[in-house]
Amino acid sequence: MPLDIRIDRDTCMGSGNCQFWAPGVFDLDDEGIAIVVDPAAQPDDKVVLAAQGCPTQAIKVFRGEEQIA
Repeated sequence: MPLDIRIDRDTCMGSGNCQFWAPGVFDLDDEGIAIVVDPAAQPDDKVVLAAQGCPTQAIKVFRGEEQIA
């Protein structure tokens, strides 16, 4: 089952940590806010690390109905 990655745009501060932990999955838009580019660009564990490394906890990761990060 693929991951469902959600970003709270009001909480994101655009630190870029997500890009560091999961390059290709995340990018920053023109407003400097994180977006998901390709959820499958990195293994699931890298996406979870990116969510855990978010300084504002703006990234939530779900597998089905279960939140895993």
